[in-house]
Amino acid sequence: MEFARRRYLDRLISKQHNGLIKVVTGIRRCGKSYLLFTLFKNYLLKSGVPADHIIEMAFDGFENKKFRNPNVFFPYIKGEIKDDAQYYVLLDEVQMLGEFEAVLNSLLRMPNLDIYVTGSNAKFLSIDVITEFRGRGDEIHIEPLTFAEFMECYKGNKYDGWNEYMLFGGLPPVVSLSSHREKIDFLERLFAETYIKDVMKRNKLHGEDEMNDILNMLASSVGSLTNPSKLSASFKSIKHVSIGQKTIKRYIDCLCEAYILEKAFRYDIKGKAYIGTPQKYYFTDMGLRNARINFRQTEETHILENIIFNELRCRGYKVDVGVVELSDPNGKRKQLEIDFVCNEGSKRYYIQSAFAIPNSAKEEQEKRPLSHTGDNFKKIIIVKDAAAPWYTEDGILVMSIYDFLLNENSLEL
Repeated sequence: MEFARRRYLDRLISKQHNGLIKVVTGIRRCGKSYLLFTLFKNYLLKSGVPADHIIEMAFDGFENKKFRNPNVFFPYIKGEIKDDAQYYVLLDEVQMLGEFEAVLNSLLRMPNLDIYVTGSNAKFLSIDVITEFRGRGDEIHIEPLTFAEFMECYKGNKYDGWNEYMLFGGLPPVVSLSSHREKIDFLERLFAETYIKDVMKRNKLHGEDEMNDILNMLASSVGSLTNPSKLSASFKSIKHVSIGQKTIKRYIDCLCEAYILEKAFRYDIKGKAYIGTPQKYYFTDMGLRNARINFRQTEETHILENIIFNELRCRGYKVDVGVVELSDPNGKRKQLEIDFVCNEGSKRYYIQSAFAIPNSAKEEQEKRPLSHTGDNFKKIIIVKDAAAPWYTEDGILVMSIYDFLLNENSLEL
């Protein structure tokens, strides 16, 4: 099964010859290697780049083990450069290369090299791009398949596709499997044997049971405000175990660095300031989230919200949880929540995730926080089903999850 990943391929193409190291990051199994070594390489070949001017190296392959030694790899690369024409260097899992920052910086000084690398977590790559490359790195972050990308390969209607996608997510290897049993087994093994062990090993953590408990608790409360203090109290009351707030925070930070989770901060819209805690945590892929809780608790309200968050992030928006403060007739302050405040440059959208609007009371409930933002930025409510996008009398756009996900310009309707 082939996936076009056009959004990310276009980003790579646009960054050619920009004098920076192109760093492709993302969660394991999201398609980083496929993007670089299949899609981008094929593009180069079709563009007329000679095959011997594309230098590839996958450091996680046993056959390339010796090249993890920088004193072996660097002379090898220099030896592959035969002329002054443009060469493309494609490196997979570059964090396995010893002293990779110094090696890449040296390669960057060669005028006819254009360098592209992949890695699996922020700890080894994104942070180092900032601290070690000092402006010489350019990150392209890749996510699991969006629903639109999923539907390009799905042999069925969008309704059946939605049911499949919200249950098993968009990791390309999972989407390529045929049976539900295969998908479930793959996701459960991937989490247990790859993600958890990888996070524990990279961060020198020892409490694997605690890590699993934290993940399960976050998976069960997707879309809920929480923080280490609340989670610590939950462990004491539900599991009768004591896990300190600092330990919980460290474990969550490690899961975010590995791209398994992403946090959304609360933003006071009228006060124009961030509120420290609590926050919301969303899973990068719904299949991984559902695998954590054995495919129970698959209520669409929370899954809908998580998928909307992921889609907005894929489209490049910075996404926060909005807070609007109001006073009742007695002067008592009350906080209303807007699910997502989305910003990109001067653009801003306020979005509510509502599974359904069965009556006028529910409509007013969803509209109320949107009507008190104090500005004229576009306001949108996304529901599970709607005949077609429509506007309420006060100018709020209502659309179905299908219209939102399958049209990249849906926020402009």
